[in-house]
This record gives sequence, structure tokens and C-alpha cells, in this order.
Amino acid sequence: MTRTFTIKDGQAPTQEQLEEVKAAAKREIQFDEDSPELSPALYKAFKCSIAQRNRKKKKA
Repeated sequence: MTRTFTIKDGQAPTQEQLEEVKAAAKREIQFDEDSPELSPALYKAFKCSIAQRNRKKKKA
């Protein structure tokens, strides 16, 4: 189950939201056919694309 919280600038998350995030961080990732585990090669490519995206963001 996915829950989404929208927190605006200057707004602090509630204690309930913080507890839910901490509990989610402890759970194991569950892969399925819609979101399979990445192979080492795909993980490396994904990591490189994120680094390139972040470099472009800093210049803008």
C-alpha cells in the first residue's frame, strides 16, 4: 500500500506521519512483475542517469 503526504514549505510533518515513515523504512522491499529487482547492469545505468540529472539541475 502506498500513502502520499503533501507537506508544504514551512510546514512540519505530524508525529503520525513521522512514525509511519519510520515503520515503512523498516519493512523489506517486495519486488513483483510490475517492479522487478534491477540487475547489477541496470542498477549502474540507473545510478548514472540520476547523477547526470542532478548535475543538470545544479546548472539550471
